[in-house]
Amino acid sequence: MEKKHTLNQHAIQDAPLKKRKRFSGTVVSSAMKDTAVVSVTRYVKHPKYRKYVRHSKRYKTHDQGNTHPVGSNVVIEETRPISKDKTFRIVSAV
Repeated sequence: MEKKHTLNQHAIQDAPLKKRKRFSGTVVSSAMKDTAVVSVTRYVKHPKYRKYVRHSKRYKTHDQGNTHPVGSNVVIEETRPISKDKTFRIVSAV
């Protein structure tokens, strides 16, 4: 007879929570409903030339009510997937 494995509830409660990623960036678009596009810029050292190069990436973030206008600096945080592209939410304005 097969023995079914049960998940230990204490193991789930004692497991550490995953630390969420936080970035600061600038709102570049807020044309969509409850969504703002935030551009995050970071500096990376080039492996060969050893010069710092600017890399930027755009994140679609959840902005309830479109309260942050274009050009404002905000802090975004990783969250559960809200839609196909949105996995970040705006935490606060800087």
